[in-house]
Formats: sequence, C-alpha cells, structure tokens
Amino acid sequence: MTKYTAPLAIRPAAEGPVVEAAMVMAAGLGKRMRPLTATTPKPLIQVSGRALLDHVLDRLRDAGVTKAVVNVHYLADALEAHVARRGADIAITISDERAQLLETGGGVTKALPLIDSDPFYILNTDVLWVDGPSDTLRLLAARWDPDTMDALLLLVPQARAHCHGGRGDFHMDSVGRIRRRGRGKIAPFVYSGIQLVSKRLFEDAPEGAFSTNILWDRAIEAGRAFGLAHQGMWFDIGTPPAIKKAEMLLVDG
Repeated sequence: MTKYTAPLAIRPAAEGPVVEAAMVMAAGLGKRMRPLTATTPKPLIQVSGRALLDHVLDRLRDAGVTKAVVNVHYLADALEAHVARRGADIAITISDERAQLLETGGGVTKALPLIDSDPFYILNTDVLWVDGPSDTLRLLAARWDPDTMDALLLLVPQARAHCHGGRGDFHMDSVGRIRRRGRGKIAPFVYSGIQLVSKRLFEDAPEGAFSTNILWDRAIEAGRAFGLAHQGMWFDIGTPPAIKKAEMLLVDG
C-alpha cells in the first residue's frame, strides 16, 4: 500500500451533500484501446490534453471528495508514478493488484479496508462526462437513501451514450429501482461507470476475482439497487476512435 497526499488547494464551491471517499478503477488491461495501451495504461491515455485518470480525480475533488483509492495492475509503476506527481487537494491510496487482477468486484472488495467512508463512489476511468444543470456526483449524493439503497448507479439514456455500442443495460421504474435488460431485448439506459454504494453491497462477497454484476444482481433481487438518469453529456472512452469523437463533441458542445 502506497499513499500520496497532494498539497492542499482551494476547492471550487459546490452545493449539496458531500461524500468524502471514492474508489477509482484503474487496474484493467485496456485491450480495446490497443495499440495505445501497448506502452501506456488506459487511465493515462489523454483526452483533450489530460489523462483519463486526472479527469476523474478532478471531478471527485470538485465534488468534495478528499480521499480516493486507485487500484493498479497493468503497467502499475507508471500509474503510481503519475499519481505521485499529481498536484491536487485529494489524498490517494494505491490498492496493489500486481499479483492478481481482481476484476471490478474483487478489486473493490480488496480495497474496502482502505475506504473509511460509507457510502463511497466507485468510478471507472474510461468514461468522461459533462454535468447537466447540477454537479453529477453531488446529485448522486443528494439522491442517496441509506435505508433503501445498497447501490445507486448513474445511468445514461441510450440515445445520449456517445461512443457506446450495445443494446442498453437497465430499465428503471418511477421510483428509480432498476432491473436488467432481458436477453435479446433492448433497454433504455446504459451504465455510466459511475456509482455510489454502501459497504453493505459487499457483505458475503466472493473471494478472489469477480464482477460487480454479481453484487448488483443480489441488490436488484432485494429491491435495493437504484438508478439516477444523467442529465448532461457522457462518453465511453473505450477505443482509440472514441478519443477523437469525444474531443470533437466536447469542443462543439
């Protein structure tokens, strides 16, 4: 475990509830982003002149997050060096998965002892978003209800999921409860790679490598998985062509 604490800076003002901690998923192999990831981990690929990891950390900082855990596996030394050089008002702890890539669920489970806030954000590093009328992360925090929720997923309407293929992931009812897209069907919402969760979601989690989908399915069955529709722009930065398209749309937007 390595911890880097950047110098304190003045945080931009933001209204609404504050969630103080986050998990940033940065350990993936980045296979869809090849050949760019042959020598560079995907979280350090640049969009609009800034690394994807920094885009995410900047947004967390602006939302009031003071502590983040970043997991590493592929080209881990480069990620650790980048974090060490970063100057921002957020304390970053590395969760080391060099010995074994643990997938999304296993990665967060391993990092749980390093996360001292409940609820906490979990964010992928291969997405970019532009806020709607209000700060997106603050909206998730404002929507959070610990009595009824174990997971609150930010969902993007399929029609506005830029650079993303597929048939959608979830349906959402009038109170925000989500259910899976049926096999062979189409769903109106795409998972954004951004969620707010309770540590309850990880109770009795499997050991080793596993997908968060297992935990979502359990929460859906219990009626404790909810969604919130994103009101701004969103981009899936999973392939090299998505970088250029996102940059063009961000300039035009």
